[in-house]
Amino acid sequence: MAQTPIQLTTFFSFFIFLSSFQLDPTTVHGLSTNSTTTVLLDGARPAMVLPLFLSPPNSSKTPSNLHRHLQGSNASNRPYARMRLYDDLLLNGYYTTRLWIGTPPQRFALIVDTGSTVTYVPCSSCEQCGRHQDPKFQPELSSTYQPVKCNIDCNCDNEKVQCVYERQYAEMSTSSGVLGEGIISFGNQSELAPQRAVFGCENLETGDLYSQHADGIMGLGRGDLSIVDQLVEKGVISDSFSLCYGGMDIGGGAMVLGGISPPSGTVFTDSDPVRSPYYNIDLKEIRVAGKQLPLNPSVFDERHGTILDSGTTYAYLPAAAFAAFKDAIMKELYPLKQIRGPDPNYNDICFSGAPSAVSQLTNAFPPIDLVFGNGQHLSLSPENYLFRHSKVRGAYCLGIFQNGHDPTTLLGGILVRNTLVMYDRENSKMGFWKTNCSELWERLHRTGAPAPLLSASNGTNSTTEMPPMMASSDQQHYALPDELQIGQITFEISMNINSSDLKLHTKELIEFITQELGVNASQVHLLKLTSKGNYSLIAWSIVPSGYADHFSNATALSIISRVAEHHMQLPDTFGSYQLVQWKIEPPANRAWWKQHYLLVVLAVIITLILGLSASGIWFIWRPRQQTLNTYKPVDAPAPEQELQPL
Repeated sequence: MAQTPIQLTTFFSFFIFLSSFQLDPTTVHGLSTNSTTTVLLDGARPAMVLPLFLSPPNSSKTPSNLHRHLQGSNASNRPYARMRLYDDLLLNGYYTTRLWIGTPPQRFALIVDTGSTVTYVPCSSCEQCGRHQDPKFQPELSSTYQPVKCNIDCNCDNEKVQCVYERQYAEMSTSSGVLGEGIISFGNQSELAPQRAVFGCENLETGDLYSQHADGIMGLGRGDLSIVDQLVEKGVISDSFSLCYGGMDIGGGAMVLGGISPPSGTVFTDSDPVRSPYYNIDLKEIRVAGKQLPLNPSVFDERHGTILDSGTTYAYLPAAAFAAFKDAIMKELYPLKQIRGPDPNYNDICFSGAPSAVSQLTNAFPPIDLVFGNGQHLSLSPENYLFRHSKVRGAYCLGIFQNGHDPTTLLGGILVRNTLVMYDRENSKMGFWKTNCSELWERLHRTGAPAPLLSASNGTNSTTEMPPMMASSDQQHYALPDELQIGQITFEISMNINSSDLKLHTKELIEFITQELGVNASQVHLLKLTSKGNYSLIAWSIVPSGYADHFSNATALSIISRVAEHHMQLPDTFGSYQLVQWKIEPPANRAWWKQHYLLVVLAVIITLILGLSASGIWFIWRPRQQTLNTYKPVDAPAPEQELQPL
């Protein structure tokens, strides 16, 4: 498809490996320069594998204490790490979060992946690592870093001195390096104190791992090297975590390491950790527009059952389930016109004639319900199973595909957009709560855990940037009237970099700003760049995405807080910044013709057609009339003419 997103399937190639013990060269293909791994599913759609490993003889071993239990675990009595999510699932194919490693902390953008069991970043000693978002980790600059010495529970280097790890992906991308232990910090908004943890320090990466923008991987799967398992083993968090992906228009979202109290209305389903090392759900039926698909419930329980994976972009159904789903959805969409997909390489099922606004999609597309074994059901809105056609306005395509010849049901991130997904590992269940994930960052809090607040002042904010482990709990307070509509947010910041140097990298700066604030590149506009000695004064604005004319207050507050509280962190090449001022502006009053431009355009077209038609008729009529006037009978009386003087 034309969007060519990185599509992540963190487990699918592992299933192939288990069934055949070798990779089929006719099945596995590398298709995206940004992806970490891609697997072609029966020629229908590539799916990225991240970072599922096929364990070679020299892969790292992990201790065997897998069956641990929390004694009297209580989520309300334990802290949690509340972390922001960035990027867009269909734009980049993954979501990242920020993690700090070392003392003083060094920052990294890591892909959150429930199918991975190891967290790793590029090491400063790596000569075969790509250029990523942040500088490589420098162990020599961290006073708390220690290599993990060779022991019976790990694979060792050739000198039998240090533990090593190796990960190989389906399209043969690889990551390998040493295991180290250091202080990991979770950001200024986390109530969880920095913790010592084991992570991978890359010395080699190949393939798509080399070319991806993100620095590395944050492993959230089950396994002793998983960051979740390590924190649970220490007893600092309960055995649970949550992810919340943004919607179709706005990316971003939130992640919580640790337990939170389920909101009222949360839908639960059982998740059996024994059946699979990956997170599965007890799916029994699918309903389209309230009508149950004519399927035996066992279709969702074949082979590896129904897997929910944060790394998978789309959803993939077994052949029988997909055929029934396609028939049902086509019957509901008969008023719309079926069109070709954006990419001729794929047989996408797309429709035109739908409203452009996401909020209006329910008028054209039916709801879909996932019914679980306990009788509870999760309702999916159109944005949970559609993606925008990149070439035709008002056109959308199904984001649900056939899973080749594999009977496994694979549910990717698209199905849980604007849904808080709670991975309650302690109680072997998963919860789903529909919400606005882009705003959840500001609303998600617990008694005794202050949420990030903002100040109402439009004046300067001289707060200096602090590393996560030194973050102050004092918050400035901003407040915006609920009835206020915000059409533009303008910032003026001072940067300790010469303006001539900055002008050469303004495009790169805008890209980093969009990533830090979780907005699209089309929303950020550079207004002014002036020189102040060795400093630069830069003014830029953010506007609503798509066809919206204003921000929600929560979204505006989130953006303002990131800049005003100096949580927007830019590469060292741009130096540090100070906020000079910020201001908000209401939506611009559009002229009548702009509000009704379609009518204006239609009126102009009709006028042109009528004008051209009249001109054509006149040109045809005039020669004929002249011909009639020039013919006169011989005896016709001549008109009397006035004599003119000589």
